[in-house]
Amino acid sequence: MPNQNLQFNQNHNFSKPEVAFHKIKKGLNKKVVETISNYKKEDSWMKESRLKAYKIFQEKKLPNWGPDLSKINFDEITYFLKATEGKKKSWEELPTEIKETYEAIGVPEHEKKWLSGVSAQYESEVVYESIQKDLEEKGVIFCDMDTAVKKYPNIVKKYFRKLIPPTDNKFAALNTAVWSGGTFIYIPENVKVELPLQAYFRINQERFGQFERTLIIADKNSSIHYIEGCTAPTYSTNSLHAAVVEIFALENARVRYTTIQNWSNNIYNLVTKRARAEKKATVEWVDCNIGSAVTMKYPAILLAGEKARGELLSISLAGENQHQDTGGKMIHFAPNTISKIINKSIAKDGGRSSYRGLVDIKKNAENSKNYTQCDALILDDISQSDTYPKINQENKTSIIAHEASTEKIDKDKIFYLMSRGLSKDKAQAMIINGFFDSIIRKIPLEYSVELYRLINLEMKKSVG
Repeated sequence: MPNQNLQFNQNHNFSKPEVAFHKIKKGLNKKVVETISNYKKEDSWMKESRLKAYKIFQEKKLPNWGPDLSKINFDEITYFLKATEGKKKSWEELPTEIKETYEAIGVPEHEKKWLSGVSAQYESEVVYESIQKDLEEKGVIFCDMDTAVKKYPNIVKKYFRKLIPPTDNKFAALNTAVWSGGTFIYIPENVKVELPLQAYFRINQERFGQFERTLIIADKNSSIHYIEGCTAPTYSTNSLHAAVVEIFALENARVRYTTIQNWSNNIYNLVTKRARAEKKATVEWVDCNIGSAVTMKYPAILLAGEKARGELLSISLAGENQHQDTGGKMIHFAPNTISKIINKSIAKDGGRSSYRGLVDIKKNAENSKNYTQCDALILDDISQSDTYPKINQENKTSIIAHEASTEKIDKDKIFYLMSRGLSKDKAQAMIINGFFDSIIRKIPLEYSVELYRLINLEMKKSVG
């Protein structure tokens, strides 16, 4: 039985005194972008990439659809804070405040028991990372993106920005301009990583921006399960998290990317995630969204090779003053490709959940199939749920199926469970756990236990 005090539990909502080895002044301009690049001693190609992206960021407008982003003040955000002088290989080497943070969250305990490697980012940069020696001997690369740019520039240049260019959207441009930290993974041909690799992202300061960059390449016939966790303490001021994730699954490779998001309700979580699956490759997104003021997240899979497969399993819980705008995109380019989207959301206490999805089957993607299911549960009369699906089919041989449902908790079910001896709160929790169960079962047991408990904690103030 896993330790009940592990990761993603109720202890995430605490702050520590600022730990800053190097910090730049708040606000964003060209000089800030140059300062970040110069401090990292980057080659000219990366510096030029940042400056071009900053210009695109200035030109692009905020999205005029979806959640309200007008409260974001880019001039009040700190864009770079390095907490330690360098990465550590031992938790004991970290400053006390940082070490205690990760111990309270439970990351060291997870590393000991069921992970192949761990990366921990605190504010702008990774402060700790490790990987099992046998994986290193097999050629697996697991490091932060800053290290990858220096040690593996040819690989980074080949894939960086190829799926998500800075022109994609305003926040992708912002990330490309000021990115720091994040994860780089390369799995060599024919290597299967049995236990997950995990990265953990923590924002500790208020009015802060975290802009990690993640790049995963799974070579032919390889496999990897990558898990990321996210938390932050609650402040009265807003912070911004705008990550970019690019995944390349080469022929017959398999990648599963699991996110367990537990941001505090002052975080704007505006991320761009995209994967490309080549011939017979499989990419799976498992996306769990709890917390944040606003989340806008639509992981995409480009099914580029014949018989490629894509799957998105997503849950979201929107409470008071929260808008979870989530969904996904499946774009079929090649024949005989298969995709599935399962999205389940709960809105309570006046929160709003939205599904926003795209299924696009191109002309050459003959005999392709997609199945999409969107289920929403509304727990009261003041909450809201919306569905915005978009379907494009350019050939007559492919099949698309879409189902959507919106409902309230059945009072008869509550009554029945209470008649069997459960309290109203426990009866409601059981129904909600069952609602999410088909997705949470895809998560390793050690994480699913914590996720169930976190959902139950969030539900305590709900109206049945």
